[in-house]
Amino acid sequence: MTQSTPAGIVLFAHGSRDPLWRQPMDSVAHRIRQIDPGARVACAFLELTTPDLPTAVLDLVTQGARRITIVPMFLGVGRHAREDLPVLMAELRARHADIDFVLQRSVGEDERLTDLLAQISLA
Repeated sequence: MTQSTPAGIVLFAHGSRDPLWRQPMDSVAHRIRQIDPGARVACAFLELTTPDLPTAVLDLVTQGARRITIVPMFLGVGRHAREDLPVLMAELRARHADIDFVLQRSVGEDERLTDLLAQISLA
């Protein structure tokens, strides 16, 4: 894939029955669009909140994305990140064989986020 390959980003989180729970994910998506107005970005959820990951990916594919980066928005790397997400990724790759999928590490594994959280705590 080249730099000009149309790309998409999916912010993937757990989900909740509380509709206000998703606001931080929507805020991150909004900030991505502010930084890059042409960015194709969607939020997706494992359970209790819509859309689910296959639906969000299909939406991006329909918009023309040929490379999709999945960003697991998990602070901890629990069962969902270790077990559920690999299964979902295998299903997506089988369903969309022509799409280049990139699975990032969970955000909680990124030392930049760890540093930011420490700075916020010290403020």
